[in-house]
Amino acid sequence: MDDVSGLDKTVASAAAAVADIGDGASIAVGGFGLAGNPIALIDALLAQGAGSLSIVSNNCGVDDWGLGVLLHAHRIRKMTSSYVGENKEFERQFLSGALEVELTPQGTLAEKLRAGGSGIAAFFTQTGVGTQVAEGGLPRRYDAEGRVAFASPAKEVRTFEVDGVARAFVLEEAITTDFALVHAARGDRHGNLIFNKAARNFNPLAAMAGRVCIAQVEQLVEPGELDPDQVHLPGIYVQRIVEVGRDIEKRVERRTVQDAPARREGE
Repeated sequence: MDDVSGLDKTVASAAAAVADIGDGASIAVGGFGLAGNPIALIDALLAQGAGSLSIVSNNCGVDDWGLGVLLHAHRIRKMTSSYVGENKEFERQFLSGALEVELTPQGTLAEKLRAGGSGIAAFFTQTGVGTQVAEGGLPRRYDAEGRVAFASPAKEVRTFEVDGVARAFVLEEAITTDFALVHAARGDRHGNLIFNKAARNFNPLAAMAGRVCIAQVEQLVEPGELDPDQVHLPGIYVQRIVEVGRDIEKRVERRTVQDAPARREGE
């Protein structure tokens, strides 16, 4: 089916989709834990070779999967995230001075991405007031001897009256990035996306924050096939889309199971 509107955003491969991401680029990456990781795009970026990347994502995958593969290859210069997670290499590089880390409360990180995609420069929030998030002093990089090389600066704190009560709020600046990498269950050629369950966490927000959003989708359909009421992210936020298939690898970060209770006699 020909796209007479000229809005076809499909790209032939993940490699082609990330080909112009250069050294030093900033990238917002979707996913929550290991759910919704754009692994095909991450692997393509690893093969492409770009380095000194500044990554914004809720966490950094695990040692051998997700963003962890870029970290292990020393392609990441800075991580802005809310959670170290099950990633020993993340911890090792941070504490040895090889990686700069800007730890941000999870809800604040989500809102910073949303604000960036909405054209909002900054916002005030109560989260972090009275802590090093607002007062500064959170280590961002260590030196080779394990001493703090530099720490987070203090942020502006203002008092607002809310429901008749004076409360302190800290100013948080929005996040925008050069690129965004996201994973969706379904998408059409115009870039409209539908996410599945936990994969919806952070993927739409990362997409909004990137000036060039690249989406990998398990199923690509023609424009008009998606129910507009089911679309989670409109195509205006997406510049490139590549189909990766439904059999793409997916992982569970921590599988928890237990034996079924023994049945009592007579049950």
